[in-house]
Amino acid sequence: MDPLTDRTRARAAADAAARASYGRLLALLAARDGDIQRAEDALAEAFERALTHWPADGVPDNPDGWLLTVARNRLRDVYRSAAYRTSVPPGTGPEPAVPPEEADPDRIGDRRLELMFVCAHPAIEAGIRTPLMLQTVLGVEAADIAAAFAVPAPTMAQRLVRAKRRIRDARIPFRIPARPEVPARLPPVLEAVYGAYAIDWRGAAPEVRGSLTGDALTLALLLADLLPEPEVLGLAALLCFSLARADARETDGVLVPLDEQDVGRWDTALIERGEALLRRALAGPAGLRDAHADPGAGPPDPSDPPGRFRLEAAIQSVHCARARTGRTDWPALVTLHRALLRVAPTLGGRVALAAVVARVDGARAGLAALDEIAAADPASGRFQPLWATRAHLLAALGAGDEARAAYDKSRSLTTDPAVRAFLADRSVATG
Repeated sequence: MDPLTDRTRARAAADAAARASYGRLLALLAARDGDIQRAEDALAEAFERALTHWPADGVPDNPDGWLLTVARNRLRDVYRSAAYRTSVPPGTGPEPAVPPEEADPDRIGDRRLELMFVCAHPAIEAGIRTPLMLQTVLGVEAADIAAAFAVPAPTMAQRLVRAKRRIRDARIPFRIPARPEVPARLPPVLEAVYGAYAIDWRGAAPEVRGSLTGDALTLALLLADLLPEPEVLGLAALLCFSLARADARETDGVLVPLDEQDVGRWDTALIERGEALLRRALAGPAGLRDAHADPGAGPPDPSDPPGRFRLEAAIQSVHCARARTGRTDWPALVTLHRALLRVAPTLGGRVALAAVVARVDGARAGLAALDEIAAADPASGRFQPLWATRAHLLAALGAGDEARAAYDKSRSLTTDPAVRAFLADRSVATG
């Protein structure tokens, strides 16, 4: 056989395992003694050995099981070493969380949620909880996390290391928290799951993005089953709606705006699942009494106004309804976007509201809203969606030169090839 082909095949298999299973394998390894850093080191060594052995021996039938066994053996060697025994007080050594001989992670189950709630423990500094989950559970590089949170990469790396040591030293147990503990720990968990879908993974290949968004949906649905709180259900619904349209977002490498997408390419089953989840989320406590009850039972609870994820899911539900009705209810979207801004007043939310206001009240009204944003927030000058929206509205008014300048500015603020191609096409079309 061709050695180069064997190495390529082994590298592809290892990359696939890293994308699909890194967080699950790390959670299994770290649950033993809570030492995330040591588990990361063992897993890294397992991947290194895979790249050495798999080209010669062939990719195993169960790559995840192979990696788990090698990493566990490495940890077992550490625990048996004299250096480890003399550094750990008697009686405080690790106890295996799963049978050591079990080498198939698929039979063990997905323990990533336990690791996420560990990262959300009150003993961990609040500002590092979501970044810690993104790295340990979803395998996002510290540099990408730093860029997403506008923090220098060395600073983010140091904070992540300190947080992992805190988990180890505080001996935080790996478990889903009891119901009274959930409210304090849930928000950063939801932010991390949403972050896996929403953060711009700069330069990431399509298969990497696909793996992350798939992970986000899987974790959101797991959360919805385990903790069917309204915002958890809202997040799961939001991701169902968003991912249902994934195949329609590009055509020949060019972005297709939501309201121009071919609804025939949308995943109707995923949309229906999102609708069922959203009905339960908006039913409030009435929808939580019995997870198996009619998901549409019970009116919205006025004492439990919708939070961010329920409102975002409702917005996406209105967009997805076009597949049934052939139209978009823009006035309803104005109402929902305004409600969302009251709950989560973000720059992106303000720009989105300006865009839907333009649909209802005209392009001039939308531009006026964008001008208000620019005057109030200097950071908006570097916000790519604002320039793309401005360009679209200027083009609608026939202001060709201004529209082309705005399209060029918007294009300069993104590295996404599909978005850049779309903006270039629109700029030419204003000619």
